[in-house]
Amino acid sequence: MDRTLDVAIVPELTEQGAIAPISLELLDIGMKLTGETGGELSAVVLGCGLDEAARELIRHGADTVYLIDDASPAHYDPDCYLELLEAFYMEAKPDTILMGHTPLGQDIAPRLAFRLNAGVVTDCVNLEVDPKKGLLRCAKPIYGGVAIGVYTIEAKPRVVTVRVRVGEQPMSDDSREGKVIEMDGTSSTYSSRVSWIEKVTYEARGPRLEDASVVVAGGRGIGGPEGFEQLSALAGMLGGALGATRPPCDSGWVSSSCQVGLTGKIVSPDLYIAVGLSGTTQHLTGMSGSKHIVAIDKDPDAMIFKVADFGVVGNYGEVLPAFTRKLDDLLS
Repeated sequence: MDRTLDVAIVPELTEQGAIAPISLELLDIGMKLTGETGGELSAVVLGCGLDEAARELIRHGADTVYLIDDASPAHYDPDCYLELLEAFYMEAKPDTILMGHTPLGQDIAPRLAFRLNAGVVTDCVNLEVDPKKGLLRCAKPIYGGVAIGVYTIEAKPRVVTVRVRVGEQPMSDDSREGKVIEMDGTSSTYSSRVSWIEKVTYEARGPRLEDASVVVAGGRGIGGPEGFEQLSALAGMLGGALGATRPPCDSGWVSSSCQVGLTGKIVSPDLYIAVGLSGTTQHLTGMSGSKHIVAIDKDPDAMIFKVADFGVVGNYGEVLPAFTRKLDDLLS
């Protein structure tokens, strides 16, 4: 049984070197877990010239920040990243390592768990300490989001990834004090199996899909790219992001960066508006953590209605314009 629970988070940074929202959410979760057990909350920051990022993590709740100031590699490299995280673990020895269930977390967490001979649970939506056994309980959606499985890992360490928007973003406290421990980078001496070829960027309008508090998503029933322009306009009115199922992305109606689901992105917005999509298991897996779901579909037996809080049975071409006009009146 754990007497204390020492937790470490692996923050993610934006291209500008700022702390990404998921990192603050992990700090919130870590503070709750360590607060219950009297453990220490640490963070490990990898990169170059990140002193300010380390101080920000302390202001938001970290007790200790391990700073691996390493300029190599210039881009994310899983082999080198893994080497640095292993060096951090050997130095700090946390019981549990938390990462976001993001592309980076999904890529590196299983590798790190294998390297450390650790247990791993991914895509968690709730973490809590078992009051009887003192073990960490990890809850995650299973069977396409229609049920919640709860897992415990008795061995240490544990590697856990957490969905975005599961935690809150703690307030910054300029009076907080913590330790910054500098570690030597080792990636420059490690032989990577990855070669950087090209970076492809696109201009996004509005918030990132993973971070959006509102998502308006369409499926095959939208019928073509013109319909997604309507959905994009609605998302813009709500300050949200555009999402899609896999068929519209495969058909070129919308960018593949908008795909939500098992083979796309995992989102947990406050409001998810599903339009013209049936609600396959693959798609539900990606959005089942949404707090409120509104569905519009002409098929009254569509699976999406079984998980929706509010549903409208009808042709989206008739329903959506009326909905948009009413929303415009309310916002004006």
